Parts: sequence; structure tokens; C-alpha cells
Amino acid sequence: MQALIFDLDGTLVDTVYAHIFAWQRALAEAGMDIEGWCIHRRIGMSGGLFTRAVARELGRDISAPEADALQHRHGELFTQLLPDRRPLPGAMELVRFLRLSKIPFGIATSGKRPEINASLEALGLGQETVVIERGNVTHAKPEPDLFLACQQRLGIAVTDCYVVGDAVWDILAARRAGMLSIGLLSGGYGEDELSRAGAFRVYRDPADLHQSLDELGVYPER
Repeated sequence: MQALIFDLDGTLVDTVYAHIFAWQRALAEAGMDIEGWCIHRRIGMSGGLFTRAVARELGRDISAPEADALQHRHGELFTQLLPDRRPLPGAMELVRFLRLSKIPFGIATSGKRPEINASLEALGLGQETVVIERGNVTHAKPEPDLFLACQQRLGIAVTDCYVVGDAVWDILAARRAGMLSIGLLSGGYGEDELSRAGAFRVYRDPADLHQSLDELGVYPER
């Protein structure tokens, strides 16, 4: 049986641009001005990798205490900007279909609890859902750790898992994990970018993916 491993931000919940604005403001408050598009290109990395990438963009070092303070402030601002999480079109229906059809699925996100809790609740995902967060693994995307940990928890062979994500970092991590990846346009990356990174198929959003599951050979348990 095939299994689906989902990224969270930009894949199932509409949070990408709130993350961008929160990071931009947190950096600006610390005297580090950076363009929004530069931040967007790195959403999906872990916070630690993100701050290192920003340091390269700014041409200056960001110390460990500075990075910790930035991540903490980002979390505060993100919650202020988006206290309520909105599932992307078709996300709840897709999750409900998978559950009722007994198709294995899980979440593998670079986010951490408690920040991701509101997104999981908005999707109606409870304790029965396999959720791998940043704190559960040593390395985040583009390393494959998150997806491999989710695959192991699901108990499905690597070759039978599809990774569904909205960013090139998801696609690259899936390739390194040995899994086929599905790109969604709902996080702001273009179809050409996701395809060049290695996406097997690209769909508009979770609703489009739901209508196309047969193209992936994903069917209800018989």
C-alpha cells in the first residue's frame, strides 16, 4: 500500500506568508533588513538553517544567542499575525478521505510544538496521526531525517511513500530519502522550480491532489 507524508506549512495550511512577514519583522527589529523574497526562498528549512542562510545573505555572522532570540521573536510575531490557522483548499477533505479509506499518512514538518499545534487542530488531526516535528530528528530539511522518521513510524517501505510538499527543500529532502515527491503550488514556488528540484508530479493545492490520487496509484484499501 502507498503512503503519503505531508509537509505542513504551505502544503496543508495557509501559513507561508505569515512566516515570511514574521521573520522579516523579527530580523528588522534586530537591525537586519532583508527583502521578503529572500526569506520566502528559504521557508521550509529549520530555524537554525534559516538563520545561517540569512547570515550569508547579509554578509555577517549571526551568533547562537542572536539566532535563538530571532527564532523566539519569530514565533511570537507569527502567532500575533496568524492566531487562527486556515487549512488550504481541500486539505481537510483530503485528510478525511485518507483516514476513512485507511490510506496511511503522516506529517513531517520543520516546525516545532507548540507552534504547530494550532495548525494540526485546524486540520482536525489528533493523537492518532503520526506527526514528526523538528525536535524529533537531528537534522531538518533538506536533510531526509524528517521524512525517514515518518516513514519508519508509519511502517511503510521507503519505495511506497510519496512526500507531498510546497517547497524545493521538501523535494530535495524526499530525493535524499529515496522517495517520490509531489509538489504543490500553494506555498508560492512555481511549477518549474518544483519540477527542476525533482517533483514527480505538481498540483495546484490539496484539492487538486485529492482529485488526482489515482494518477499516483493511491487507492482505498480493498
